Amino acid sequence: MYKTSPLLIEKCRILRKKGFTLGEIVGVTKLPKTTIYGHVQDIPLSLELKERIKGEATKRINDYIRKYRKGKCMFGRVVPKPEFWSQELIFITSHFMFDGLIKHGGCEYYNRNNCLLQEMRKRMQGLFALRSRIYKRDFGVKQIRYYYVELGDYMKKKASELLNYIETSLPAEKKIFLESFFDDEGSVHFKKKIIRGYQHNLEILKLVQKLLKDFDIESRIDEKYKEIIISRKPNLIKFRNKINFSKGVKVNGKRKNSTWKQDLEKREILEIIIASYKAIGTPGVH
Repeated sequence: MYKTSPLLIEKCRILRKKGFTLGEIVGVTKLPKTTIYGHVQDIPLSLELKERIKGEATKRINDYIRKYRKGKCMFGRVVPKPEFWSQELIFITSHFMFDGLIKHGGCEYYNRNNCLLQEMRKRMQGLFALRSRIYKRDFGVKQIRYYYVELGDYMKKKASELLNYIETSLPAEKKIFLESFFDDEGSVHFKKKIIRGYQHNLEILKLVQKLLKDFDIESRIDEKYKEIIISRKPNLIKFRNKINFSKGVKVNGKRKNSTWKQDLEKREILEIIIASYKAIGTPGVH
């Protein structure tokens, strides 16, 4: 049986005290890692060496994922990837775009409205056979999340494709896209009698404006505040009749500046705004 010389043992211990990892000591001494460990295991690791070992381990894992698991789920799990657009896929993709997050590791969706969260959960399960529970976040916001690499990569591609596809799609598909946008990014202002939609991406605002025009709904874009605005009774009526907010989508009545002080549905407020035009000049109506 091979016996390690005292000089070689001492060299291993000196290198360890200097902050060498086991792998680096193997490279210098050519001894097996198990042999080296038996002679240096009593030497405490410095905080710096612990952090370096941890960093190298993380790098090895990430390198492995990039090389062998890019765009793949865990063994045995396959995420369906529909080739053609459907109303279900447009609904899911647009909501992830507007009030969600699409990244390499998967997708997340945030909202206060349980109806939208539940609808997303139902459609995700139906189209992708994926489940998620609802997680509570700060300030009343809730989240559903799907951490599958295949889904993240697929959704990135579909989100980019959707912006081109939706321009020439069927009216029913355009309606789903616009409804998703205003459900997630929209608000109703009673005093100003307007519908607003917020979006930092100006190109998306221009796309929304073009799609609204296809439904004969006039709008204007405020580039300073990154919003699209629908005003005047005829346009509000057309929006209600042709697009509207989803049933159950409510304003946050708990906000300090809330006009209503209760969680009213956005479509209810829109009805009140439209009805208020008839009441202008009527005593007791403000």
